[in-house]
Amino acid sequence: MSAKIYRPAKTAMQSGKAKTQVWILEFDQAIPKKIDPMMGYTTSADTRQQLKLLFETQEQAEAYAKREGIDYRVIPPKEAKRQVVSYTDNFKYSRLQPWTH
Repeated sequence: MSAKIYRPAKTAMQSGKAKTQVWILEFDQAIPKKIDPMMGYTTSADTRQQLKLLFETQEQAEAYAKREGIDYRVIPPKEAKRQVVSYTDNFKYSRLQPWTH
């Protein structure tokens, strides 16, 4: 039984940082998924894949995994690099490329 601990990144569809401050412990796939021959749905007998445990800190998630005997790996979060851009910079005289329509 193995799992990964990570902090989710902001989705491309949101401008805020909602749901990105928690740490998630998510179990890895133990049994391969298969296609149900009758309905064509993808099924699996591994119900742990459906679990996502939320923690406030990385240390809490690691402590839980150690206490329960779960092999885990931590995926460090990648912080977004924000570039400050001013609209007026488009019209500067010292601009490297000429402004055109």
